[in-house]
Amino acid sequence: MHWLAFRRHSRRPHLPGPWSLGALVAVGLVSGSLLLSPGEASAEETSPCPFSNVLCLFDGPDFTGAVWNVRAWPPGTSTCVGLPEHGWEDRAVSAINTGTQAAYLFPNEDCTGYPQTIGPGESVSPLYFAPKSVFVY
Repeated sequence: MHWLAFRRHSRRPHLPGPWSLGALVAVGLVSGSLLLSPGEASAEETSPCPFSNVLCLFDGPDFTGAVWNVRAWPPGTSTCVGLPEHGWEDRAVSAINTGTQAAYLFPNEDCTGYPQTIGPGESVSPLYFAPKSVFVY
């Protein structure tokens, strides 16, 4: 499990103190280490994204290849995550959102620009562009 600081979406106020750029977010590279424990996997274990309430990005078409997943932490918050810091700049080709809220993919690292929306429970392949940041709830 990886923890990192994130930047708040421009519509959100900044937090005071050492986390002025954000709070903590849980991020995992499924091929290297899991974001969620096996007990948190959904009932549909055969899905290419078997976790609940995450955005899974795939570097191959039709949900193939390496998988990286992200969700806001703690639950009920939102976060912008820059993909270059995680080795995913210009890599994502397809995505699955297992969350209950939309996730947004952005062409810029700071969650700016016109986003591609991945609705709750939606799977998209191919993506319109290779994102440089994601905004999740």
